[in-house]
Amino acid sequence: MKCTILYDNEEGKGLENGWGFSAYIEVHGKKILFDTGGDGAALLNNMKKLSINPKEIDMIFISHGHGDHTGGLSAVLQETENPRLYIPASASMLEKIAEGKAEVVKVSESMEISKGIWSTGELRGIEQSLVVSTEKGNVIICGCSHPGLDVIIESAKKFGKVYGVIGGFHGFSKLEALEGVDFIVPCHCTVNKLNILEKFPKTASKCKTGSVFEI
Repeated sequence: MKCTILYDNEEGKGLENGWGFSAYIEVHGKKILFDTGGDGAALLNNMKKLSINPKEIDMIFISHGHGDHTGGLSAVLQETENPRLYIPASASMLEKIAEGKAEVVKVSESMEISKGIWSTGELRGIEQSLVVSTEKGNVIICGCSHPGLDVIIESAKKFGKVYGVIGGFHGFSKLEALEGVDFIVPCHCTVNKLNILEKFPKTASKCKTGSVFEI
């Protein structure tokens, strides 16, 4: 699995940053755009600078309906070629944006969206997270973790051992839930980012726009 951070609060050299999150996941022969940040022009500019072709996107996965995760959707869909768009049921307003540009799948319950790739389902009615399998175990990619990162991790365990987690952890403070997770990347809205990096110096990594993580 290769994960490239396309949009984050932390600035990457020569790239545009902003409040929001987006990542590009390459796994099992699929290319997945996870969330679309807050600004479409910035997202597309970063993709161009990182040599990522939006026409190659197979799937777009939206974690939740907040603008800092969906703001770039309309712009990206102008550049893609009919990808499959997975949205949580609570973000059904995104269907109109995608009309005629993507095949929309509304997600409520957990589901396998491709071999070795799953959605946790819309947890607590507000957010879904992506789970992908790797040789070392499963990796969770999350947007803001509004349901609670501990809740997301527990939900993801149904698909197998959780090896890593990448994304926004919001106000998550139950850091003991990260014990035993071997790869931790706190991004975007993570309030306790410094605490996590200090508590897990061997397993936690910094995140910024342009960061690339390979497992």
